Amino acid sequence: MAVHAHPDDEATGTGGVLAMYAAEGFETVLVTCTDGRCGDGPGGVKPGEPGHDPEAVVAVRQAELEASCKILNVSHLELLGYADSGMMGWPNNTATGAFWTTPVDEAAAKLGKLIEQYRPDVIVTYDENGFYGHPDHIQAHRITMAAVAASGTTAKVYWTTAPRSMMEEFGKVVREFGGDWDEPDPNAEPPEFEVGLPDDEITTWVDTSEFGAQKFEALAAHASQTDNVFFIKMGQDRFIQLMGRETFVRVRDTTDAPLPENDLFAGLR
Repeated sequence: MAVHAHPDDEATGTGGVLAMYAAEGFETVLVTCTDGRCGDGPGGVKPGEPGHDPEAVVAVRQAELEASCKILNVSHLELLGYADSGMMGWPNNTATGAFWTTPVDEAAAKLGKLIEQYRPDVIVTYDENGFYGHPDHIQAHRITMAAVAASGTTAKVYWTTAPRSMMEEFGKVVREFGGDWDEPDPNAEPPEFEVGLPDDEITTWVDTSEFGAQKFEALAAHASQTDNVFFIKMGQDRFIQLMGRETFVRVRDTTDAPLPENDLFAGLR
């Protein structure tokens, strides 16, 4: 079970493992917490700009999410149905129905019912910073950990991450293909948190390169979102080279499987 914030998050962070474990015969469940209404409208228009119709964006992103799940052979797609909260500090953070302001116990109860229904052996979500500080990612982390604690599940729990050793190379590729990536300023105040982890703190390295084409196509299914364009521009081969390994931190375990590991189901097979 992968718990993600928005349509398209499933492809970038866990597209490889979803496709790989589906191919091995495992049942896969994607839980998407929000409707993505703060994503791009036609031509890349942003929320609040002329031409951005949130309800139309929701409809487009729903169709894209379903297409992505078909490509990744996801067994079950579950939608929690909360409103996308937008980036931190946006007015959408406090809009009616926004995921960010939904009580954690309320959303965790909905997720807990899905955990009881599907009884996953492995649950994946974000770290406490939501990987990069997005409020909906942070909230997805909070409700997942609350649901795990309340449900009594024995599932292994993982947080997605990225090795800092690859961040410089990733930044170069992003800029090469027209994405935004700021060089760190050595004179700036230390950030509140850093994206990713030192390599030696990453517990789980999964080679998903064999399924990189599916991951690429799943991300391409979310074509309405301009943030994904640079991934598509680089082409499938370069994409797989850069994104063909998915990394995680194991934060809950009942198997005593040794670390580091290369399989989310280590100790369960």
